[in-house]
Amino acid sequence: MIRYIVQRILQAIPLLFVLSLVLFVLMKNVGDPLATMGGRRVTRAADRERLSRQLGLDQPVILQYVYWLIGNDWAKVDMDGDGVAETPGTRQGVLRGDFGVSLTNRGMPVVKVISERIPNTLVLMLTAEAAIILGALLIGIYSALHQYSWVDNLATAFSFVGYSMPIFFIALVSIYLLGVYPKQAGLPYLPWVGMFDPKEGKTFEQVALHTILPVLSIAMISFAAYSRYVRSTMLEVMSQDYIRTARAKGLPRPQVVFIHALKNAALPLVTVVGLDLPLLLGGAVVTERIFAWPGMGRLFLDGVSDGDTPLVMGIMMLIAIAIVTFQIITDITYAWLDPRIRYE
Repeated sequence: MIRYIVQRILQAIPLLFVLSLVLFVLMKNVGDPLATMGGRRVTRAADRERLSRQLGLDQPVILQYVYWLIGNDWAKVDMDGDGVAETPGTRQGVLRGDFGVSLTNRGMPVVKVISERIPNTLVLMLTAEAAIILGALLIGIYSALHQYSWVDNLATAFSFVGYSMPIFFIALVSIYLLGVYPKQAGLPYLPWVGMFDPKEGKTFEQVALHTILPVLSIAMISFAAYSRYVRSTMLEVMSQDYIRTARAKGLPRPQVVFIHALKNAALPLVTVVGLDLPLLLGGAVVTERIFAWPGMGRLFLDGVSDGDTPLVMGIMMLIAIAIVTFQIITDITYAWLDPRIRYE
């Protein structure tokens, strides 16, 4: 197993290099970070030339990529022309753990900008993922054990409707039905803007209340897909010979379902969850934008629109590394769930 893990890591290294180069070149062609540094004013030609030279943006793209990768002794950069340099004079490069400085956040290190947003995204996305997995397991298992019952038919209809609706539609409908309309009618309502009420402060109760609507919007689509996976795999496993043998031996029904059947039926679900979990770091772009949630998805969207290459590259490389890591964890989980699987 250790040899397999080392092999997977070695295979991922060149893939990450190629991915980083492609992303870097694309980012250099989708936006102009210097255009946003003047705030509401148009950046003056002299300031543009100065910043372009100091940030190394006047160099060829390949050379910029090499500097981003291995580091370079940059001159200290005065972002706003007030005579005070906001960026450090030297950066060590991504290979040494330095992702550089954000071009649109007053020269803050990319790692610091990301670290301020990751907790907010994890609060939202981990809550949604836990609700999705728990609900999908309960509904999927019940539907498989009571095939074609009214609960199964209702869950099937709900799944198809939920999976067919776009996330922005679900978010807007939930805001109106659970937020705007009850507020207009003088009834208790759920907040739909931000992470907490500034008047109340960032308390547990405030964060929990503000989490409900975005979690509901995120979970609706994924829950529909997950529950169908669980139902179909449980139906397939429950018809296997070893399940009939376990029943014939007189084993209790809960033991047959949750120990013998669910362990094997969980294999496809593990694959889906293993692919979804790394994307939690990227947040939900549409959901965070609609609910004004200060997370990674909103940060990524702002970085792309502003042409902030170091920030976007930092987010994308973090997600890429997380994908490689979680895929290895998924393979290990596979071997634990199914002893027949060996990685030699």
